[in-house]
Amino acid sequence: MKFRISVSDEKQSLVEKFLAEHGIEIGEDAEYVISESSGYASFLAARGKDRETVRISADEVVFIESFGKDIEIHTLKDTYYSQDRIYQLETKLDPKEFLRISKSVIISRKHVKKIRPALSMKYVLTMTDGTLVDVTRSYYSEFRRFFDF
Repeated sequence: MKFRISVSDEKQSLVEKFLAEHGIEIGEDAEYVISESSGYASFLAARGKDRETVRISADEVVFIESFGKDIEIHTLKDTYYSQDRIYQLETKLDPKEFLRISKSVIISRKHVKKIRPALSMKYVLTMTDGTLVDVTRSYYSEFRRFFDF
C-alpha cells in the first residue's frame, strides 16, 4: 500500500523515516493521504430552520450562544441550532480563533468589529453581524490576554 503525506516541513523527514521503517511506501501518486491535523473541527454539524442537518464551516461562525440546553450558532447568513452543549463546542473549536466570553457565549476572533469598555471590568463587543455581546467579569482577564491588551 502506498501513501502520500501532507505534513509541515519540520515533521516531513520524521514522518517519512517512521513510515519507511515500517515498510510503508510513500509517493505523490498514492490513493491514500496521511495528513497533519490541528485536532480542531473545521466544520460543525447543526440543524437549519428546516430541521435538516447541515455542515457549517468554523470560519463562518460569528458567535455561539446558549439558552439553557438550546444552542444557537450565528453566522452572517443565518442562525443554526446544535445538539451539543456549549462546553462541547468550545473544545471542538480552535482556541486561537474562538473564545468563551461568558457562561453562554463563544465568539470568533475574526468577527469582532468593535470592543467597548463597560463598567465593572466588562466589555461590550459589536460583532460583524451587528449583534452586541457582553464579556462578563469572570472572563475579563482571559479576554484581555486573547486580544493582547
